[in-house]
Amino acid sequence: MTTHKPIKKAVFPVAGLGTRFLPATKAIPKELLPIVDRPLIQFAVDEAREAGIEQIIFVTGRGKTAIVEHFDVAFELEATMSERGKDMSVLDDTRATPGDIITVRQQIPMGLGHAIWCARAIVGDDPFAILLPDELMIEARGGGTGCMKQMVEAYNEVGGNLISVLEVPQEEVSSYGVIAPGASISDTLTEVTGLVEKPPAGQAPSNKIISGRYILQPEVMRVLDAQEKGAGGEIQLTDAMAKMIGNQPFHAVTFSGRRFDCGSKTGFVEATLALALEREDMGDEVRAIMRRLLAE
Repeated sequence: MTTHKPIKKAVFPVAGLGTRFLPATKAIPKELLPIVDRPLIQFAVDEAREAGIEQIIFVTGRGKTAIVEHFDVAFELEATMSERGKDMSVLDDTRATPGDIITVRQQIPMGLGHAIWCARAIVGDDPFAILLPDELMIEARGGGTGCMKQMVEAYNEVGGNLISVLEVPQEEVSSYGVIAPGASISDTLTEVTGLVEKPPAGQAPSNKIISGRYILQPEVMRVLDAQEKGAGGEIQLTDAMAKMIGNQPFHAVTFSGRRFDCGSKTGFVEATLALALEREDMGDEVRAIMRRLLAE
């Protein structure tokens, strides 16, 4: 059985300005906006940890230090909570093990590819994961494993490069990047022969859209070294990945769970409502509120 170098590092590009959520994001990173009571970035970090990721790499920008502080130990808060007999377990997932979190700066917003390239010295010669926190990936109703864990399991089988995909109605594909599929390895694992960004309706090679989770080999950094600009005058990760196809194994994992586009206001509201409705401590109350509001 072929063994592949394990995935222990994950890059989180969190340098964006969050302008679509202004004025809320004027002083607060969008990644710390809560889905009910859990910041968006916490979902992504928890997903990475579930998959066995040990080193968290935040690519940040000015005004984003609060993201790192969220995963620090808040001595004053914890001392006060302890004195008052409050439940401390609510903070368990927010404490990072010393040395597990590393930050690098993206001084100029030059695209996702550029953000990933900023982490090249930390990634080194290791394969690594990428998680876009705006894409909230939740396991299927009734349980299951997270998206990145599903991807790591597939990587352990085939190695190389992988991206997560979701199937959408054919009329929606023109809003996304989609894959050109090759051979099917299993029900959820497909060879990738090409990547197409926002193809016209009726001309898409598939209805499988790229959904914000990646496992890439370190050679992608050498492609990004060229700093070639693509759509929007930015350095695009999709362009760099496309150049890897044919040179290394490249597969897509169809995620069996749910995706919420929390980069949009409506997607953020949808995620908040969906997760609130599933909470035992508030689901019934939220459902009653929704019925009342819809009836008005």
